Amino acid sequence: MIKTVLLFLCSSFILQAQSYAPAAGEPGSTAISADSPVFVAWATGIEVQRGHVDISNPTFEHEGSNYATYGTAEDALGPATNSVVSLGDAGEATLTFETPITDGDGFDFAVFENSFSATFLELAFVEVSSDGVNYFRFPSHSETQTETQVGGFGTIDPTYINNLAGKYKGLFGTPFNLSDLEEDALLNKNNITHIKIIDVVGSIDPAYARYDSFGNAINDPFSTPFYSSGFDLDGIGVINQQSLSIDNEEYLAISIYPNPASNELHINSTEKVDVSIYDILGKLVISEKVDSNNAIEISELKSGIYLVRIALNGKISQHRLIKN
Repeated sequence: MIKTVLLFLCSSFILQAQSYAPAAGEPGSTAISADSPVFVAWATGIEVQRGHVDISNPTFEHEGSNYATYGTAEDALGPATNSVVSLGDAGEATLTFETPITDGDGFDFAVFENSFSATFLELAFVEVSSDGVNYFRFPSHSETQTETQVGGFGTIDPTYINNLAGKYKGLFGTPFNLSDLEEDALLNKNNITHIKIIDVVGSIDPAYARYDSFGNAINDPFSTPFYSSGFDLDGIGVINQQSLSIDNEEYLAISIYPNPASNELHINSTEKVDVSIYDILGKLVISEKVDSNNAIEISELKSGIYLVRIALNGKISQHRLIKN
């Protein structure tokens, strides 16, 4: 009887601990594919400060250096392709954008790492700034156990991880919502100009440990004493950015209504246009050719945020739709 009770308690704890979205491709995952049309831009500038290949043994060298050397900073610019720059233990990368990121509906940007599997996860903190001076870190949570060190080739469960970059495997971005940050006079969430990625040293040894917002040591593969040590940054995709002016009046004239919408979506256009509707994860859910005389039936769509792409005469406009 005692054994049965213990097994029940242990299984209950495991179920309670798995609080967050699962791996890419699984139901409920928030992973966004690198080729998703929700991305409207990518990072255009970067500065990198590399960390050691093994922070617990700083004189140890691999490939002729005691600092990470894999890849170049420019490998993290533009769309994610699995060409990365390795940050090393506690290394940092600060990225900039041609157009500032804004706090829109749903997720605002996503960070890509190059993990070869859904469970070999090298994690990083994410911070943002609207002036390049004052940075604000996303509140993070790691529910991974801290009794036993995850080894250099060990694995962790993504359902234990929240608001840490590297939660998903290569070519699937971990999304972030600026609304998760507390209000601060020094942060303009509608003018994010810099994003800083900081490698999490996954050691549970207090001498090197890094902690989440709840004071938990973040346990991820450690040590990884190679020239590709630490977080491997592949890119940052932008979902919401500040609006740019467009001179073409015909292009501006195309709009959608109502928004929010419940059952039907109308396109305000005098010509037939190709309309594609994607969910927030980039999956095409509706594709039709319509004009102002037709409505698109959307009653079967789940409530949430959708991207509407309208093509006309070789030009594309994008609109964010809220489905009630």
